[in-house]
Amino acid sequence: MNNKKICAILIAFAALAALNGTAFAQESSGVKQDAKAVGHGVANGARDVGHATKHVAVKVGHAGKEAGLGIGHGAKKAGIAVGHGARDGWNATRHAVKHVFHKDD
Repeated sequence: MNNKKICAILIAFAALAALNGTAFAQESSGVKQDAKAVGHGVANGARDVGHATKHVAVKVGHAGKEAGLGIGHGAKKAGIAVGHGARDGWNATRHAVKHVFHKDD
C-alpha cells in the first residue's frame, strides 16, 4: 500500500468516526432530554406530595388548636361556675348564721 491509499483510508475512517460521533451525540441528547423530563416529573410529583402533606399538617394543627381552645374555654366556664356556686353557698351560709344569732323576736 502506498501513502495515497493509506491517507484515503485514514480520511475515510475519520469521516466515519465523525458521522458516528454526531449520531451518538444526537442519540445521547435524546436520552438526556428523556432523563431530564423524567426528573422534572419526579420533582413535580414530590412537590405535590410535599404540599399535600403541608396542608394535612396545617389542618391537623388547626383542629388541635380548636380542640384545645374548646377545652380551655370549657374549663374556664366550669371554674367560674364553681366560683359563683361557692360564693352563693357562702352568702347563703352567712345569711343563715345571721338569722340564727340575731333573733329579732
